[in-house]
Amino acid sequence: MHDVLIVGGGGAGLTASMLLSQLGVDHLLVSALPTTSVLPKAHVLNQRTMEILAGLGIADTIHERGTPPEQMRYSGWYAGLAGPTEDYGRRFGLVESWGCGGLSGDWASASPQGQTNLPQIRLEPVLKARAEELAPGRIRFGHELATFTAGTDGVTAAVLDRDSGQTYEVRARYLLACDGGRTVGRRLGVVMEGARDLARIATVHLSADLSAVARDPEVLIRWLTLPHTGGGATMVPMGPDRWGPDSEEWVVHLNYAADDPRGLDDDKVIADLRTALGLPDHPLTVHLITRWSIEGVVADRFRDGRVFLLGDAAHRHPPTGGLGLNSAIQDAHNLAWKLAAVLHGHAHERLLDTYEPERKPVTARNVQRSVENALNHIVATQAAGIVPGGDPEANWRQLRRLWSGLPEDAEHARAVHRAIAGQSMEFNEHNIEYGYTYPSATSAAVLDDGTPEPANPDPIRLYQPCARPGHPLPHAWLEDERGQRLSTLDLVQPGRFLLIAGEGGQDWCEAAAELAATWPLDAVRVGHLDGDLLDPRSTWTRHRGHGSDGAVLIRPDRFIAWRAQQPADAPAQLSQALQSILGEAR
Repeated sequence: MHDVLIVGGGGAGLTASMLLSQLGVDHLLVSALPTTSVLPKAHVLNQRTMEILAGLGIADTIHERGTPPEQMRYSGWYAGLAGPTEDYGRRFGLVESWGCGGLSGDWASASPQGQTNLPQIRLEPVLKARAEELAPGRIRFGHELATFTAGTDGVTAAVLDRDSGQTYEVRARYLLACDGGRTVGRRLGVVMEGARDLARIATVHLSADLSAVARDPEVLIRWLTLPHTGGGATMVPMGPDRWGPDSEEWVVHLNYAADDPRGLDDDKVIADLRTALGLPDHPLTVHLITRWSIEGVVADRFRDGRVFLLGDAAHRHPPTGGLGLNSAIQDAHNLAWKLAAVLHGHAHERLLDTYEPERKPVTARNVQRSVENALNHIVATQAAGIVPGGDPEANWRQLRRLWSGLPEDAEHARAVHRAIAGQSMEFNEHNIEYGYTYPSATSAAVLDDGTPEPANPDPIRLYQPCARPGHPLPHAWLEDERGQRLSTLDLVQPGRFLLIAGEGGQDWCEAAAELAATWPLDAVRVGHLDGDLLDPRSTWTRHRGHGSDGAVLIRPDRFIAWRAQQPADAPAQLSQALQSILGEAR
């Protein structure tokens, strides 16, 4: 009998496998697909995700294979790509994106990990190889969940080996549905709620040399407004060896009306692609055409007894903002340590009840943000005055007003530029990506310390580090006795709680040493001038929210669980906090 059966081998499933391996949890992963994704879907990996992948030992590989930071500093808006006049391909908008390739001080100070970009077709093989390394023989692609029953004491599943045609039984204590909602959720009657069929998209994955027409090597995503068709297209380089205008492969997204049959015909999609890009005879090789509709939906529940839903099985996002894959990986990070704590006897099963109230509000907000990002692109196109199906010359006249320099066009140009600048809600949504919280009001694994939620003048764009319970552990560079630098994030070990006390918090550390025989708990003193580790820039001192003899308790997923100001009866305070967080298992 396995502790955990994972169904699905995408970002959520493979991450869950790696984390469970790291935590010493026996598990089996099965995926009906023969291999990892062949679809060039998600590609942007945010800082929180890269921290998780760094902990799994694969961040360096992903950074090496991904887009160089200097080639993903901006998103650009263009009047098509190529054409018979110099106006074709003209850029009329530019927005800093994802910390501007490391140039933004806010992003650089938030995390030791930078944002990166690696398409899912190239990311998932990295995840799979690491998962197989950590759990040899337990990562089974081409093995399909046929049936399952879930009871009070575990799950019984029948799995079909698609190569041999043989079916075998798997028993597990818990099942993680990471299958995109294709099987497990449907059989449990899980309902996906939210907006559907907001737009129809045909995505073309192709190889072509576009270096002569794709300008601006610092731009990652190109949003093409097409006066000659009245439509729009989006271009994203796919690498794999070169990026920017020199990328060997590209993905182009074309929009279609719901009742437009052209989007269902491959030859017509390719013809539309050539028309959109202004490249009627340019050599290109089409690898794959996929069709999908934009939706923003969230499952009515993330847990059904012994079954947990992660990733697309629990929430599906428009791609705008790149929150879908990141949310899936972060789902696994939230759940894995809780499963390990329960399975290893450190926590009561009640701890697992915190998965849904923590993750569902966060992912629901991510879905809503993704929908809003998508709709804002429509606003920008409308502001430009481009009429779908309208006269091409009339559309061009409207677009040329953006760079005419004429006084009568100034207000029109300002309106369009404001609409594009507003897309920082997508490309600079730092607090959405990195600053999300788990409030004590909804989670029993976070203990309120009586302090108010800090005011934030822009809760979408501005991440404000603080060590209030429910918030992510702030990153601060510390130094050890040899002067070597390490992040506060590096102090949290897999599956273990961490107590960071102030420089005068020796009582807290002694209490933690006593309790470490019962719970997985480490402790360290940090201060500017004194402590086990020093805070040379006073960054941690600024964020910790307590005096020299206070302390904060950090969960294994690097979220603040509890904060105390005074060490009076430190063993009792700390013990009570751990018991409350872990469901009073001991």
